[in-house]
Amino acid sequence: MSDSESTAENAGALPEPAREIAAGYAVSGAALDLGALLWDGTCLPDAQIRIPLAMLNRHGLVAGATGTGKTKTLQLIAEQLSAGGVPVFLADIKGDVSGIAAPGTPGDRVTERAVQVGQEWQAEGFPCEFYALGGIGPGIPLRATVTSFGPVLLSKVLELNQTQEQSLGLIFHYADSKGLELVDLKDLRAVVAFLVSDTGKAELKGIGGLSTATAGVILRSITAFEQQGAGDFFGEPEFDTAELLRQAPDGRGLVSVLELAAVQDKPQLFSTFLMWLLADLFHDLPEVGDLDRPKLVFFFDEAHLLFDGASKAFLESITRTVRLIRSKGVGIFFVTQTPRDVPAEVLAQLGNRVQHALRAFTPDDAKALRSTVKTFPNSPYDLEELLTRLGIGEAVITVLSENGAPTPVAATRLRAPRSLMGPYPAAELDAAVKGSSLYGSYAQAVDRESAYEKLSAGQEAERRATEAEAAEAADRAAVEEAVRGERGRGRGRGGGGGGGKAAEEDASLVEQVVGSGMFRSLARSVGTQLGREISRSLFGTARRRR
Repeated sequence: MSDSESTAENAGALPEPAREIAAGYAVSGAALDLGALLWDGTCLPDAQIRIPLAMLNRHGLVAGATGTGKTKTLQLIAEQLSAGGVPVFLADIKGDVSGIAAPGTPGDRVTERAVQVGQEWQAEGFPCEFYALGGIGPGIPLRATVTSFGPVLLSKVLELNQTQEQSLGLIFHYADSKGLELVDLKDLRAVVAFLVSDTGKAELKGIGGLSTATAGVILRSITAFEQQGAGDFFGEPEFDTAELLRQAPDGRGLVSVLELAAVQDKPQLFSTFLMWLLADLFHDLPEVGDLDRPKLVFFFDEAHLLFDGASKAFLESITRTVRLIRSKGVGIFFVTQTPRDVPAEVLAQLGNRVQHALRAFTPDDAKALRSTVKTFPNSPYDLEELLTRLGIGEAVITVLSENGAPTPVAATRLRAPRSLMGPYPAAELDAAVKGSSLYGSYAQAVDRESAYEKLSAGQEAERRATEAEAAEAADRAAVEEAVRGERGRGRGRGGGGGGGKAAEEDASLVEQVVGSGMFRSLARSVGTQLGREISRSLFGTARRRR
């Protein structure tokens, strides 16, 4: 007998409203078990709340006040996805999701929760890869090139306004058209500096130009960004997001954990970097339509940081990515405190909802609570009251059924994760990172020739050519002055035809020497000042000997 058949058989003993809710969660295919229904203060283990595996690419929201159990909900869902062969990506902001790699610890609280929700609990760890942005913190270094990051995402990180963002777009356009690869931040800085230099100023004139003031803002923003240590995040080897789609040898989905505890004071950076991962996946993956299970489920923790201060172009980019990436087999779960943290255009795309408790200590809290209640379908619960009474590990849930319709709202006591509910031991995490098959490919940064080196080489060649021209002009002037002096002295000595002839012969000799390739080469190689010294020696000393 399947779980859904068992649930349906036992549903007859449930109160009428609870029976109707439970019927909405009967699933015939593969599903994730979230927990047991709560009704009238009682947990009903015979009424299991499930989400069809095929609906996980319809995106979702996990919300709730701090300390209500959102992280453990992520862990619970991620474990079951991995067990079902679906790769998972988790952003570990606080460093406590890494425990998913290790079996959980049995205890009275876990046993009690398992009994309450009808769970057969067994400790189990799951296959993981650990990453770190730019290698800051434990994990395989995860980098992106400035070019692939693009001007819209980078503008968000640099906190540029709309005009500055458009100017940055022009800079990227110029670099692409001239074959100037923007690999790291020094490449970008070099291109910006070049475009406002005397030499490069005219390059953008035909398409709007780049003002010195705007360039200054961009350069200062880049410098401040680098001083925060962000330079390590940009460079090569660039991370191949296809690595996130792998399965372990035993067929379980690989859980990719991005360790962000070391950079949690740089929220703009890591939230935007997560968006880059999604955008890169979106561009690379083919259209697949609806699958029986997703290719990847992506959990976007602290999602409000992504949207704070976002430009219109950035929000449009996020909305488009969320709307269209579903058809490429990728599901996204945003994790934040209230649904109000997510723009309405994005929230409308999130078909699966897990809402933990909310607090109503202030008028703003009360307003957020009422706003959250309005986002749920009608239900027999008094949601405004219920959402303030939920305990840790309890949530109000509505998901999409197998036919794509919203399920009834269900207050739910969630299951306990099977893996370790806490950080993975540091020594074991380090060993897992260095033992990974990916470590050799991404651990060492590479600094190849790109825009900075090309522009520096061009500027150096231009500088040398300018110096050579100046040296040659100075040498020519010195020689001409010496020749004029010799001619003058010759006329003074000879006074007649013989003297004039001698002067002409001296002048001819001087011109032959100066005109020789050896003299020009020597003069150029030693520079202007030394060239002048050679000229004085060749002409002055010879005259004194006579």
